[in-house]
Amino acid sequence: MPELLPSETVAPAGSKRLPRVPRWRSLLRSFALAKNPLPVLDAVLAYHGDTVELYIGGVEKSILTRDPGLIQHVLQKNHRNYAKSKFTQGFSRYIGHGLLTNEGPDWLRQRRLIQPGFHRQRVAGLTGLMQEITAESLAPLAAQAVASGGETTVEVHELMTRLTFRIIARSVFSTNFPEAELDRLAGLITEIQAFFVRSIRQPYLKPWFRLRGQFAYHDALALELRTLLGGLIAQRQQDNAQPNAPAPPDDLLQMLLDVRYEDTGEPMSRDRLIDESLILLVAGHETSANALTWLTYLLAHHLGQAREIQAESAAVLAGRAPAFEDLPRLPRALHAVQEAMRLYPPAWMVDRVALADDEFQGLRIPAGTLFSLYFHGLHHDAKYWDAPGEFRPARFGTGQARPVPANAYVPFGGGPRLCIGMQFALTEMHLVALELLRQFDIEWVPGQPAVTMQPLITLRPKHDFRVRLQVR
Repeated sequence: MPELLPSETVAPAGSKRLPRVPRWRSLLRSFALAKNPLPVLDAVLAYHGDTVELYIGGVEKSILTRDPGLIQHVLQKNHRNYAKSKFTQGFSRYIGHGLLTNEGPDWLRQRRLIQPGFHRQRVAGLTGLMQEITAESLAPLAAQAVASGGETTVEVHELMTRLTFRIIARSVFSTNFPEAELDRLAGLITEIQAFFVRSIRQPYLKPWFRLRGQFAYHDALALELRTLLGGLIAQRQQDNAQPNAPAPPDDLLQMLLDVRYEDTGEPMSRDRLIDESLILLVAGHETSANALTWLTYLLAHHLGQAREIQAESAAVLAGRAPAFEDLPRLPRALHAVQEAMRLYPPAWMVDRVALADDEFQGLRIPAGTLFSLYFHGLHHDAKYWDAPGEFRPARFGTGQARPVPANAYVPFGGGPRLCIGMQFALTEMHLVALELLRQFDIEWVPGQPAVTMQPLITLRPKHDFRVRLQVR
């Protein structure tokens, strides 16, 4: 890719010099970047090294890095100096100012208020719900397989999106969404994401988007999301206010309704309730749905790994469903989940902007510097991972000759903004993987097009794919 070659290096006098891809070269690659940024960014770093200056869409200057030390510095060691950039803030136009997009003292205040909803004890209490919904979601597939001689095929991303959305919807709202409503919600989230990401990668198209009414159209989609959630919240408040009302469900929505700010004793406002509920729904199923989709893809191509998980599960559980306390004795399924999230990190990149001047190992960082922290590149860097392109769940086991390197594995981010739902998501994915492999053997359906990645805000397959499920 000759257009990626540097013409210069840049740095303030006396500081470390970074290689630089000039604006016009970045602009030449903007269409390829918009289509699929991963091979473009991989090629840039393969040529220039772990950290390089470039222009997003040929417009916005950014420092792209897969250096684990620099990533740790930004996310953890000097995190107070780095805020989410205007790109992430721009997403708040569609999903509000919940934990994902909020910043500063207001974010910290909300985080402290919501954190108890994701403590280990509460997650343990949701294990039964996760198992129930997983069984409900897999039961029709088992019935189809039995009726068809023992096997059936399934669209994997569609299955995992519905399953994980049911889990988070019931965990938040204690509500079973109708199938059509579930599909509509998932479609809205996907459509909004795709447009928002395109507006970032091709910022020069914004006048065209505005002329065609695309911003107004997607604002209307976001309003539809908020209206639906606002109705659910209002119904719960109305139910709670009824004379002699029964005890409300012990779900995350009720927790949001019950909590009070320490300084004022006031509850959350209606808009804030909608913001936080929407973030829980969006983030609470996106990560898990994509990770489970990629895990199923990997297991369908590595039957030996699936059999090892099945053998461990049979030895520990003897056919019964796992309880929360069983999970530490079933590490193979968890290691497969962790390895899937290494190969296909749902949060494949995050952004930060420097609030004040800073320095890292001789690199001067002026205030306003935009960072693109490239987790996908870090997870595939051979300096930190043996055979980084291979599916090797055992690398996450104990006693490995080369343990998982510190700060080189960041599927849930890092520092104080580490994903609040990490324990929830890992427990959910662990349980789903165990139940899927308890009921079925998974095989790839031959003759399908190559599966390619679609890096939106999260990393998903560009098109769905099918696997064959054989009843065990």
